[in-house]
Amino acid sequence: MSHGIKVAVRSGGDLGTAIIHKLHRSGFKVLVLETENPLAIRLKVAFSEAVSEGSALVEGIEAQRIEEIREIEESWEKGIIPVLVDPEADILNSLSFDVVVDAVMAKKNLGTHRKMAPITIALGPGFVAGTDVDIVIETNRGHHLGRLIFEGSAEPDTGSPGDIMGITDQRVIKAPKEGILKATKKIGDLVKRGEKIGEVEGSPVITEIDGVLRGLIKDGTYVTKSLKIADVDPRGKLEYCYTISEKGRNIAGGVLEAILLMKNQGR
Repeated sequence: MSHGIKVAVRSGGDLGTAIIHKLHRSGFKVLVLETENPLAIRLKVAFSEAVSEGSALVEGIEAQRIEEIREIEESWEKGIIPVLVDPEADILNSLSFDVVVDAVMAKKNLGTHRKMAPITIALGPGFVAGTDVDIVIETNRGHHLGRLIFEGSAEPDTGSPGDIMGITDQRVIKAPKEGILKATKKIGDLVKRGEKIGEVEGSPVITEIDGVLRGLIKDGTYVTKSLKIADVDPRGKLEYCYTISEKGRNIAGGVLEAILLMKNQGR
């Protein structure tokens, strides 16, 4: 049952998808705003896949790419999440939303501001709560993950991914050079340390640890040098590739709390 609160979420990457999934199941009307070439790596849990594939299914919830504004309401009526290619969020000039969530995770503000909607929320570093947006959600793994910040910023970007089984930097694979990625492995494959998972313009992309390939940027994507292009999970559990992470669920809970808090305050 919908309570009619309309939420526009900028980015359908894995964290954005966790938020979209939770809000959709909680009865919100959610629109996803994406770029023409999303750079998500956890493709099996990213609604951004609808941009290239037409649709995406994550834990039983479907998203579909749309081209026209009229398709937004049509999608909501069918219980489907609409995904619109609109990197500048231009739709907000012609349609009003109750909430805008910036889930781009660019580590800087790419244009989200408080005039976009009565309630504005952003994830992670790069935003000042009370200035850029109403509330910032902490995204750094640890004690404060998912915490609501009403003044100031989230913890600065550490430059390292969170610890899983004592492993941080080695579980993330970055592009060795600029060019087109040609993948030789796929998400869900078990990989061994030193194994090749693909190449960029002839330079091999190698995993540094054993585990399951949980994330891999779309085959054929143009990548810049040092861009994060893959993620190996040392726990090696296949189901983790196809389900929303504990980090995603935690942050999504923070966003839901932030919306309800602001609504209860009459926003």
